[in-house]
Amino acid sequence: MPAKEKWVVAPQPDPTIVQEYAAALSLSPVVVSLALKRGYTDQDELEQFLYPRLKDLGNPFSLPGVKEAVERIFEAVDAGETVVLYGDYDVDGVSSIALLDSTLRAYGVKTRRFLPTRLAEGYGLSVKGIENSVGSSEDEGSDDAISLLIAADCGTNSRDEAALLAEKGIDLIILDHHEASSQGTAQCAALVNPKLGDDFHYLCTAGVVFKVAHALLKTRPIPGFDLKHYLDFVALGTIADIVPLEKENRIFARRGLAQLDQTIHPGLSALKRVAGVSSPAQSNDVGFKLGPRLNAAGRLDTASASLDLLLCQDSSESTRLAESLDRQNRERQTLEQTTREEAEEMLSQQPREQREFGIVVGSRGWHPGVVGIVASRLSRQHHRPTFVIGFDENGLGKGSGRSVDGISLVRALESSNELIVAGGGHEMAAGVSVHESNLDDFRESFIQSVREQVEGDTLTPKLFIDQKISFRDLSLDLLDSYELLQPFGAGNPQPLFMSGAVRVTQEPRLIKDKHLKFTFEQEGILQEGIFFNSVHLDLPKPPWDIAFTIDRNEWRGRVRLNMILKAIRKAA
Repeated sequence: MPAKEKWVVAPQPDPTIVQEYAAALSLSPVVVSLALKRGYTDQDELEQFLYPRLKDLGNPFSLPGVKEAVERIFEAVDAGETVVLYGDYDVDGVSSIALLDSTLRAYGVKTRRFLPTRLAEGYGLSVKGIENSVGSSEDEGSDDAISLLIAADCGTNSRDEAALLAEKGIDLIILDHHEASSQGTAQCAALVNPKLGDDFHYLCTAGVVFKVAHALLKTRPIPGFDLKHYLDFVALGTIADIVPLEKENRIFARRGLAQLDQTIHPGLSALKRVAGVSSPAQSNDVGFKLGPRLNAAGRLDTASASLDLLLCQDSSESTRLAESLDRQNRERQTLEQTTREEAEEMLSQQPREQREFGIVVGSRGWHPGVVGIVASRLSRQHHRPTFVIGFDENGLGKGSGRSVDGISLVRALESSNELIVAGGGHEMAAGVSVHESNLDDFRESFIQSVREQVEGDTLTPKLFIDQKISFRDLSLDLLDSYELLQPFGAGNPQPLFMSGAVRVTQEPRLIKDKHLKFTFEQEGILQEGIFFNSVHLDLPKPPWDIAFTIDRNEWRGRVRLNMILKAIRKAA
């Protein structure tokens, strides 16, 4: 059973400043208050946040390594070199390669695209991946001999692989956004990684590639090639990779979603149709509809179908590829559901002390492509740092971990260093390889590390309320200002509102056997709200405090404010 949530209401900003900015910008005070709470306290910053513009993008050459990358790429352009584009198998990697390939081909470069398979070559630059992407030494001297490889969304710490490429006489450009190792980075012709500079740390690789493409076009423009037409690719990578939607990422996401509505790419149009994405596209459409389908191929096999779809120019072939990805996504969902059910059953059989501070479950047959999703769901459900591990027939396990605020997975893995084959990542997400024989000892070590990190109510789930609001303020005028806060995502979550002491005017209506639709009353004002997947909840006796999000609903020309419930408690 999930732990009971603690409701935490954010402190309110100075009402005088709220009213001043609201009057100056002709905005709802509620929206101004929400923006101020997110750190946009200066009026100019607030305007840039609410009205992101492409002209506010910075000089791409201010990103470390861009100058060297541009110079080496133009050498390849002028010499007619064949260039290998080596990416990752997730949405960021695939969209990055799609944008890079489109730009280089516009310059006349012959490219060879390569995405590693999760099971055979694993993540990032690898010896096997290099051999499979550049070919054998027998190709040297031929017209298609490779002299440049560009790695996207990987490679920053691939020191041995960079040395291998150098031995083969192949230059390496790395376009990446992952943290640099304390042991040093790869030696290469150009390393473009915002983490190595003073700014742009928030970019994902799709944003990095956009910067490089922008720099190329500033140096040598291509008549008829408009980089704005590829902002939908950048939005896909930026939103799906869950990087903070701040500063230039916010521009990429806002303008990229607008471009997605009028995409010039037949593959994206087909994927939108299959996924049921309508205009205007929102960040949730990328996060829950387009992204999972593009990710499905790489999770189960190879992501080449996803890349082919983004680059496809034929409508019929685009439809075939989109439908294939949709089928793979359903297969992924089935695998995920089965794995989650088995993991939950396994967890229920563990002694309480083995799951009080953290969760570690593993089994043979669990697909490594879905263990990360299952870990994320278990971590959210139980509010505990979690590792889910799938073991192969030889007993070697590959797992993914997800954490909660205040608990570092990296620290936990370091304390288990002698028990694992490999492991690393970030505080909130990490990967691990461990032998099946060490699973119990790894669980014990992991839980002990979590226990040492816990302070106060770290393991108490919290529901963070952005704003208390009364029904009288829930108007269409509010919606007009509210939508300027979009797109929502990492670093800019959808605001969560709270209304207190509301009453239910009638029995809730059952929708599709699992959702409940309510009609609420507060101070004489009625408001409808839907609570998804709530039919099995044990609701308290009214009156209630309710927590909810809002959005716009348009049906047959009528606009309404939707209330989507997230939690209900007895009125305080």
